[in-house]
Amino acid sequence: MLTGLNHLTLAVTDLNRSVVFYRDLLQLRLDATWDVGAYLSLPGVWLCLSLDPLRNPAPAADYTHYAFSIGTADFAVFVERLRAAGVQEWRDNRSEGASFYFLDPDGHKLEAHVGDLASRLAACRQRPYAGMQFVGDRHVEPKNLR
Repeated sequence: MLTGLNHLTLAVTDLNRSVVFYRDLLQLRLDATWDVGAYLSLPGVWLCLSLDPLRNPAPAADYTHYAFSIGTADFAVFVERLRAAGVQEWRDNRSEGASFYFLDPDGHKLEAHVGDLASRLAACRQRPYAGMQFVGDRHVEPKNLR
C-alpha cells in the first residue's frame, strides 16, 4: 500500500542554474549534488534534479504541474521575490486559496498554494465543480471508475 508521495524528479538542462533557482529563489534545502544531479528538500518532499541535455524546455500545453504549500503570511513576499527575479507566470489563479503559478528555468509548471485538501473540499462544497460528488458523504460510485 502506498503511504505518501516519496519524491519528484525533474529533468533539467543546466544543473547549476536549476540548483540556484530551487535553492536560492524557492529556498529549498540543498542536500547533495553530483555530476549530473542534485537532491533538494522541504519538509515532507524530496526533489531530485537530473541533468538531461535533451529535455525540451517548452512548457507542456496541459495542466500537469507541481504545487508547493506556502503560508498566508509568506505568500505576498514569495510572489514579489519571484516576479522581481523575472520568473514567468503561466496561469492565473482560478480556485480556492491564493496561488501563484510559475515556470522553473526548464519550463516545469509549478505552483505556490495557500491551503490544503480540506480547505479545497470545503470551498467545493460551497461551489462544486460540474458533476462533482463527495465520496465520504454517502456511497458514491465514481463515474467511469468501475
